Amino acid sequence: MSTVAAQWSATPDGKAWEGALRHEEWVRTNLEKWSKSLGFRYTPQEEIELRLDKVREGMSRKGIEALLVIQKMDYFYLSGTTQDALLFVPLDGHPLLMVKRELERAKVDSPLDRVVGFESPQELPGLIGDHWGRLPETLGLEFDVLPVREYLTYGELFPQSRLVDSSSILKHARKIKTAFEVEMMRKAGQISRKVFEEARGFIQKGKTEIEVGGMIDLTAKRYGHEGLARVRSINYEAYTWHVLSGPTGGIVSQSDSPMGGLGVSPAFPVGGSLKSLQADEPILVDFLCVYHGYMVDTTRMFSIGRMPKKFVAGYDAMRRIHDAVLKDTRPGANCQDLFRKSVHLADELGYGESYLGPPGLQTTFVAHGIGLELGEFPYLAEGHDYPLEVGMVFSLEPKVVFPGEGAVGVENTVVVTEDGYEVLTPVDEEIFEV
Repeated sequence: MSTVAAQWSATPDGKAWEGALRHEEWVRTNLEKWSKSLGFRYTPQEEIELRLDKVREGMSRKGIEALLVIQKMDYFYLSGTTQDALLFVPLDGHPLLMVKRELERAKVDSPLDRVVGFESPQELPGLIGDHWGRLPETLGLEFDVLPVREYLTYGELFPQSRLVDSSSILKHARKIKTAFEVEMMRKAGQISRKVFEEARGFIQKGKTEIEVGGMIDLTAKRYGHEGLARVRSINYEAYTWHVLSGPTGGIVSQSDSPMGGLGVSPAFPVGGSLKSLQADEPILVDFLCVYHGYMVDTTRMFSIGRMPKKFVAGYDAMRRIHDAVLKDTRPGANCQDLFRKSVHLADELGYGESYLGPPGLQTTFVAHGIGLELGEFPYLAEGHDYPLEVGMVFSLEPKVVFPGEGAVGVENTVVVTEDGYEVLTPVDEEIFEV
């Protein structure tokens, strides 16, 4: 019988499959080859080992004996799977991936050689003890995202272990992107370029913001965009795109950004709305492209006909700020100093009052780190007094808001290189006139 299709042969009672292929067997024998033919990229073993080494360096510095990694993007980073799982990482010895669902897919996804199943959290101490020979005296958990109830549960499961916060270890390991990660982000940037170019064809007078946003999403998904914005936060929700036209560009909402848009209801008061696009108004398109988990952020300006001179001048000013910050982007450049430079230049150009948001509602960063999640390190922001390093990736987004009228801005995602930076979002920066 074929390993792909089961053969139907009813028993006398008409209720059974005869010789039906088990799901586990099909996954083991067919899934990897089939999924690769559809574009899947699995994380190589040497890549996982490189990442584990970075995390173990942080564990050693903080004197943490072992981690239990519970947050999905953290254990994806260290194992290559996002199946429902937990990852035990000892300072010395092999990691143990414990999978609740789905075990066989996790074994295909992950290059780790110690992958086991479990059904109940009560099994975790036994699995870890059998694997490592003992239970850790100090066990790190990601306190920044760990619900209180789960924290208490882990305290009961590991009463002999001192539970400590390992969030900073994982966040600081993830802030330096590997060559593999940058490759994924370059691919996302190439998808972004295609999306912005094709958007000329469907940004039209009379179409609503949310309708255009849906067309952006559909276009991007044809090229492999995953469509899921991941944020290391509670209660933060967003589309992977903003389409803000005219007055909606001047509206601030829940997110910590210069503008938030109107949204479609109080239940989701952010992003595109049912407002129709009009001629001769600024149309800001902010698109977050996701490829194999990795995100890049791009903002460009569109107009149907000619954008009024006021907004053209504002956009030119934001591009000047963008270029001035990039001119000083190199290993060793201070993140806080780069932010302050952007604020000083906005003042000089006459846009300080509404730079990065309306007065009283301005954001305190001009760039945020990005990767598997929004809001990774580094930030070009007040209070972020540390240097850029090779491999850091951030999205630089100088924007200015004109309350009640609109907003303009530009955004690119860049990686810090040995001699400066590389733009990962190679989209034309001129205003797209349609």
